[in-house]
Amino acid sequence: MTIKQIAAMAGVSVASVSNVINGNFHKVSDETRRKIERIIREADYQPNAAARSLSTRQSRIISLVIPNIGDYFTFNSNPYYAELIAEIEKYVRLRDYCLMVRCVERCRDIVPMLSSWNVDGALFAGVSAEEIREVRQNLPCPAVYIDSYCDDTGVVCVGIDDYRGGYLSAQHLLNKGHRKIAFAAPQFGSEGVIWERFCGFRDACAAQGVVLTDADIFAVDTVESNSIIAGNDIALSERQFTAVGVMSDLSACGIIQGLRQCGKSVPGDISVIGFDNLSICSLATPKLTTISQDIEAKATRAGDLLFAMLEDKQERTSCEKIAVKLIERDSVAAV
Repeated sequence: MTIKQIAAMAGVSVASVSNVINGNFHKVSDETRRKIERIIREADYQPNAAARSLSTRQSRIISLVIPNIGDYFTFNSNPYYAELIAEIEKYVRLRDYCLMVRCVERCRDIVPMLSSWNVDGALFAGVSAEEIREVRQNLPCPAVYIDSYCDDTGVVCVGIDDYRGGYLSAQHLLNKGHRKIAFAAPQFGSEGVIWERFCGFRDACAAQGVVLTDADIFAVDTVESNSIIAGNDIALSERQFTAVGVMSDLSACGIIQGLRQCGKSVPGDISVIGFDNLSICSLATPKLTTISQDIEAKATRAGDLLFAMLEDKQERTSCEKIAVKLIERDSVAAV
């Protein structure tokens, strides 16, 4: 069964059938739409996606690119990405598009593939400003960058108020009377998500007369064994920390394990606060106090901006931040 045959059976033009198949219902009458849909249903007609892509120059595919992925990475090992992908897939599906997820080491390597697949738009997660500039030189479709910071003209970024999150994290520990505070996060430079969180954390400490030094900063990533080692180092440090602000819930859980290995109780000896408010926070022991970000709101806003560019065919420039908030549970206690 072809579109021409459906059109002949319905007594309408091929364009009318095409409009119904592609969801352009405003271009046909309700009676015509119902007639065409009935024939399609009875004939069990399945549109050829590749052919439709060639004719309409639309693939109805949105790509989500996750960079800087090592051999150790799985979505099970990083619940944040699992939740983000789930929210974006739901949004894209409701728009009648398909989501193509791709993990890469370097973002620029993905551009040729996006071109060959003729994707309509792309979402990039956690890309540096330098990488954004590299990608934009050859990217053939609109893009939104999630969890990125870049103020270049024509770049659309959506994230959370990372600075505020870092500030709230330190402020909560300080308000509980802690003064010997450690900061644990992936290694960071002078830009990006972790840098913003560090600046907020540092400034909150400084506002109450606590100076954060290099000796108070511990490098940790989402690999559980590395987080445990960081917990060991914090527990055994001569600085006698009473609290640690961790910029990832997953890392915070590993640090708690490391503290316990060294005989430290949480929060009895050392308080721990995480970041993200993932589902694991309620499953941890003790339940994890954390900074909550609204992943659904972030995914929705990124999708809204991407589809706005697809619809109006206009370049945009914006950097939007979703608000964060403190969630108190059991892993932080007063001194």
